[in-house]
Amino acid sequence: MTIKTDKLSDPAVRAFVTALNSHDRESFLDLLSPGATMADDGSDRNLDEWIDREIFSSNGHIDVDNESNSGRSLLAHYRNDTWGEMVTRWDFTVDTDGRISRFETGQA
Repeated sequence: MTIKTDKLSDPAVRAFVTALNSHDRESFLDLLSPGATMADDGSDRNLDEWIDREIFSSNGHIDVDNESNSGRSLLAHYRNDTWGEMVTRWDFTVDTDGRISRFETGQA
């Protein structure tokens, strides 16, 4: 059973999932701190290249199954046109200003 996006506990993570699912690149980028970083399956990636390839050019979509760590860790079904659907984990670091400075994802 999935958690509705508007019920996610952490405001920054909720906004991240909302922007990702609506393919709103501008809102997505506004959520990230300057110099934000990310990792996929344990390896740091170029953030701009990764979000273009894995989210915006491939119709990425996330359905959250479970959250923990005050809403900053997610277990979710993620799908895009490149890889299909897979169970993934997402972990977020949110700065005091409410912006995301790092996220890590990978297969769960």
